[in-house]
Amino acid sequence: MKIIDVRATTVTVPLEAPLRHSNGAHWGRFVRTIVEVEADNGLIGLGEMGGGGESAERAFGHLKEYLVGHDPFQLEALRFKICNPTASLYNNRTQLHAALEFACLDLIGQSLGVPVYDLLGGKLRDEVPFASYLFFRYPNPHTGEGEVRTVDQLVAEAKALKARGQFTSHKLKGGVFPPEYELECYKALAEALPGDTFRYDPNAALSVEQGIRFAQKIADLPNDYLEDPTYGLNGMRRVRSFSPVPLATNTVVVNFEELAANVLDPAVDVILLDTTFWGGIRACVKAAGVCETFQLSTAVHSSGELGIQLATMLHLGAVVPNLTFSADAHYHHLTDDIIEGGPMRYRNGAIRVPDGPGLGVKLDREKLAQYSELYNSLGGYPYDRDPGRPDWFPILPNKSWADPDDDAVPEV
Repeated sequence: MKIIDVRATTVTVPLEAPLRHSNGAHWGRFVRTIVEVEADNGLIGLGEMGGGGESAERAFGHLKEYLVGHDPFQLEALRFKICNPTASLYNNRTQLHAALEFACLDLIGQSLGVPVYDLLGGKLRDEVPFASYLFFRYPNPHTGEGEVRTVDQLVAEAKALKARGQFTSHKLKGGVFPPEYELECYKALAEALPGDTFRYDPNAALSVEQGIRFAQKIADLPNDYLEDPTYGLNGMRRVRSFSPVPLATNTVVVNFEELAANVLDPAVDVILLDTTFWGGIRACVKAAGVCETFQLSTAVHSSGELGIQLATMLHLGAVVPNLTFSADAHYHHLTDDIIEGGPMRYRNGAIRVPDGPGLGVKLDREKLAQYSELYNSLGGYPYDRDPGRPDWFPILPNKSWADPDDDAVPEV
C-alpha cells in the first residue's frame, strides 16, 4: 500500500457560545483542518488538526511531496520524514505529523479490517469516561443564550450538563477572572454537585504564590487535580511542594525530554496526554508506558476536537492501562460534527470506543462541504485574543483580569 494523494480541507463548526480562556477565546466556533490521505488501494485515511483559529491547509500541501509513495505502515520512517528532531528546530511539525499519523493508522486498520485500538495492543475498556468541561462563556451573538459569567450561571450550566451527559467529574477552565472570584465559582460547583469530583485549569495564568494559595484553599474539596496553575516545570515544582492537591499538566510535559525531567525531579503528578500535542496516538501510548513505570497518573487531554480527533482520543483511552482519571473534551460545546451519524453521544458520562476498521469514523461529505463553505465565508479568528477586550494581551503570570460584572456582548 502506497500513498498517492494528500488533501486538506479547513472547516469551521459552530459552538453553543464563545468560550473564554486565559489567552483569549474561541470565537463561537472551532476551526479545524481535515486531512485525507489516499492510498493506491482506494482507501482513504482521516486526520484532523487545530491551529489556534487558523487553517493549516497550506502546511499540509507543502508536505505532499514527503508523503506520495510512502507506505503508511512505515510509521517510524514517517516520524523522521516529517519531524526529525534537529530539522524541527527550524520547522516544528509535531502537530502536522499527528494528523498524518492518525490518517496512516486509519489506513492500516482499514486495510487489515481491524480497529486502531487493536494496532495499539488491544482495548482494555469499551468506553472512555469524560468530565464535563465548563467554560466561562460569552452569550451566543445570534440567540443571546449560553452566557456563563456569574456563579449562578456556572452552577446552572454544570447541572444542565450533568443532566444531559450524566457526568460525575467536572473541569472548570479558568484564568479569565480574578483568582478569588474563580475560587468562589469552583467552591460553588463542589457544593452544588455533592458526590462528584472536580478539577481546575487556569492555563498557567497564576503566579507561583497564587497557585499555592489556590491549591491550599481547595484542599477540603473532592479534587481530581489542579491543572497547570502556573507556568514552567520549576514553577509547577514550587507549587507542588506546598500543594495538598495533585498537579496535572498538558503544558510543561508534552514531549519525552520534559517527561524525563519530570521523572528525575517531579513537578507534576498527572500527565494529560494529547494526541495532537504529543505528535500522535503512538507517542501518547509510549508516554503512558513511561508513566506506568514511574507511577505517574494519566488522562486524555482535549485540544478542541471534532469527531476524527475524538476517535483518536477514544482509541488512546481504550488501550492505556493507567488511565487514572476521566478524559477532557470540548466536544459537548459543539452544535454539529463532520462525521457520518452526527456527533458522538455521551452515555453515563462516557463515549463508546468506535469498533469499525481503522478509526471507525467516516466523513459526512455534505457536512464537510457545508462547514468548509462557512470557513471560506468567515475565515479564521485569533485564538489568543479576547473579542470583549480588544486592547488586552495575555502575559504570564497574568495581572489584568476580566471583570465578572461586565455583561457586555462582544461582536464575534
